[in-house]
Amino acid sequence: MTEAEANLVDVLREQAMPIVSLVAEEGQKIVGHILFSPVALSGHPGEKIMGLAPMAVLPEFQRCGVGTQLVKAGLKSCAMLGCAAIVVLGHPEFYPRFGFLPAVKYGVECDYDVPPEVFMALELQSAALAGKAGKVEYHSAFASI
Repeated sequence: MTEAEANLVDVLREQAMPIVSLVAEEGQKIVGHILFSPVALSGHPGEKIMGLAPMAVLPEFQRCGVGTQLVKAGLKSCAMLGCAAIVVLGHPEFYPRFGFLPAVKYGVECDYDVPPEVFMALELQSAALAGKAGKVEYHSAFASI
């Protein structure tokens, strides 16, 4: 995780609620971290949608299942909080294994100019995004990275 990402996590912990913040440990060492924080969907202010970001795993622990375990645990925690959906700006080879699909399938756009295949969404509640097209707006802290 870069210093900018660490600063982002600190700001989100102070300003964004609710958040889901989980770590993976090996012995006494933190080897991975994942954070979910609220995002807004234009035109649908009451929707409880979380953004997955950032997620980081130490290089020597990548491709060992740490990231997978963090994502699964984070999705479960978000579901327990009653979240309707999750969005992520990430690797299109990694996130589909958890059920993420390109967000354009739901008519949902990212407020950043990114290729459509890297901005994905996952409905935690059945048809949570049906008929809810709009643009996802991340917390203002994301503008600093």
